[in-house]
Amino acid sequence: MKMILSSALVLLLSACASDYSFNSNLNGEAIDDYFKASDVTLYEGDTLPKGHYELKGLVQGESCQADVNAVPASLADARTEARRTAADKGANGIIIKQCVMLDEAAQGCISRALCVGQAIKTATPE
Repeated sequence: MKMILSSALVLLLSACASDYSFNSNLNGEAIDDYFKASDVTLYEGDTLPKGHYELKGLVQGESCQADVNAVPASLADARTEARRTAADKGANGIIIKQCVMLDEAAQGCISRALCVGQAIKTATPE
């Protein structure tokens, strides 16, 4: 009985000591690209940046429901897309000027959400 128990223990421990490797289709650049929108502060409505800032240009974001079974367009997705575009311009903030929902089918979308704003670079990120 001791022999069987010892053999089983050795077998279990040797399985844990194997050289496992983890392979993933994710890379650092893709992750940085995905999360770059979080580096851009969103200013909307009465909330404006404090202090001086430099205008980097106009940006827009769009969300599109491509077919009936797809996820409906959302203003949140359009704002996030605008923030990504602002990050591409080197901005660390965006002042949203207007967001609209279009529920009429047009340009290949059943519903669309659009947001337009100004990409800005503040002296210190807030």
